[in-house]
Amino acid sequence: MKIDLRNKVILVTGAGRGIGKAIASLAGSAGATVAVHAHSSLEKASALSNEIGNGSKAFSTDLADMIQTEALYHAVLSEFGKLDVLINNAGVAISSPPVTDNVQWLEDWNKTMAVNLTAMGLLCKLAIPDFIAHQGGIIINISSRAAFRGDTADYLAYAASKGGVVALTRSIARAWGKQNITAFGVAPGFTRTEMAQDFIDAYGEDYAIKDLALSELTTPKDVAQTVIFLASGLARHATGATIDINAGSYVR
Repeated sequence: MKIDLRNKVILVTGAGRGIGKAIASLAGSAGATVAVHAHSSLEKASALSNEIGNGSKAFSTDLADMIQTEALYHAVLSEFGKLDVLINNAGVAISSPPVTDNVQWLEDWNKTMAVNLTAMGLLCKLAIPDFIAHQGGIIINISSRAAFRGDTADYLAYAASKGGVVALTRSIARAWGKQNITAFGVAPGFTRTEMAQDFIDAYGEDYAIKDLALSELTTPKDVAQTVIFLASGLARHATGATIDINAGSYVR
């Protein structure tokens, strides 16, 4: 089945690299116009939006800043006049060991929550009234297997924020389904991204795949294919669900 996203405007946050870049590229291949968001590299986002075509455009915003986050949403609406699908992919994973002093630990915690959960919640809040006005919309929030199996002591904030993403997504699905708004979660496991490469370089790829059921690491494209299927509207009755994509390393 070929996914057709022509005439759809899709915002993908954190699309400068990794999973977000793969999602944006695949959405463009399916015909969508993509608002390509990146935090620190407008140049990369612009290059990707030009590559995608279909009238796509790049946006650069610090999602740790809620004023900038709100401005991003309004800039996308101003540019395209509508939004059909919101894909909240942007996230940070900050190592903050328990021995970290409280001031720094709280700074790490607050930044993680701001980017991974608060900005996501705000973008959802902003999109919902417009989705209602246009008789529907789709929200896809990227969580993590850490939301379900937990994470290491150094990444308490990361796991907690991703758990919040699951609850946020379920709540939106339950609250606005009758207004034709569907919401889905996608929970990747360890994925071959630039962020993960540091871990692979330090510990080796064999270590990274030893707890997988499959013989190879998940790639950004593996995640993107599921996201684009959800963006198509073909999975309406799965609203509220979070789909695991972790090569069988954690099975609920």
